[in-house]
Amino acid sequence: MNSGLHRFAQFTVICTVLLLAAGAMVTSTDAGDSVPDWPLAYGALVPPLVGNIVYEYSHRVAGASVGFLTIILAVWIWRADARPWMRKLGWLALSAVIAQGLLGGLRVLNPHLSGPIALVHTCLAQLFLCTVVSIAVFTGRDWQQDLPELEDAGSPRLRSLALLAFAATFLQLILGAAFRHKLFGTEKVLAAISPHAMNAFWVLAMSILISRAVRTRFAPAAPLRKYARLLSGIVGAQIVLGLVAYMTVVAARTAPQPPVPMIWATVLHLVLGALTLACTVVFTLYAFRMTRAEAPAAASRAVTESR
Repeated sequence: MNSGLHRFAQFTVICTVLLLAAGAMVTSTDAGDSVPDWPLAYGALVPPLVGNIVYEYSHRVAGASVGFLTIILAVWIWRADARPWMRKLGWLALSAVIAQGLLGGLRVLNPHLSGPIALVHTCLAQLFLCTVVSIAVFTGRDWQQDLPELEDAGSPRLRSLALLAFAATFLQLILGAAFRHKLFGTEKVLAAISPHAMNAFWVLAMSILISRAVRTRFAPAAPLRKYARLLSGIVGAQIVLGLVAYMTVVAARTAPQPPVPMIWATVLHLVLGALTLACTVVFTLYAFRMTRAEAPAAASRAVTESR
């Protein structure tokens, strides 16, 4: 195991979450159109740092920084990790961050399509987060040690629950982005946020089912138990924060400028959503690594015995 590579991958994950926070700050402060050109800003490398330009430019700097870190990460993996699929994953992360930067520029240069492009930009950002989180897991000591492979005789299978939880969480982030970028309309806040709010119950249900499955079937499996508990805690906190964010959005409807409580509530809500997705990714990886269906194993033993 290369401990330096693992720590750098973890650092890249942290910086990616901060980048998502910077992007959320741009949306929450309505600063998305404060810099009208790209890749320069008002024709310069550093624009006048006044008003909302600070938020938009800070987001660009954060994006460039994460891009630079991803270049280092991809090259480091290529030089230090002998696993071919890991090298491909490193280049995939680099490709994703390049595409993300180009999408950001496309949004700036096409303001009439800012909503749909921003939604795609958000989805790709979350996929990039999933990629660097996976790299951090695969380079860690816990993953590279010998882990028990446990038979899963329950129904539904833990692998299926993990995939459903990931799908529900990713959909939740897409619906939240669509609401934030006003793709569901702006006149009725409750109607616009309803798809996002309804899907939150699906995410909560998946976290409860996962927690129950791990507690009853895989209690001795420390990684599964740890990440199941973490997922349950984050989802619970996220639902509470979502209610707070909704109340601040409703209260801010008549305000001339986005109020500070709304800005921070919505930004923290997005960050916690990204952490929920990251935790779901980690749990899914360990679920596939540590469990197997009982039926194939039983069939395999039957074939062996028949010989």
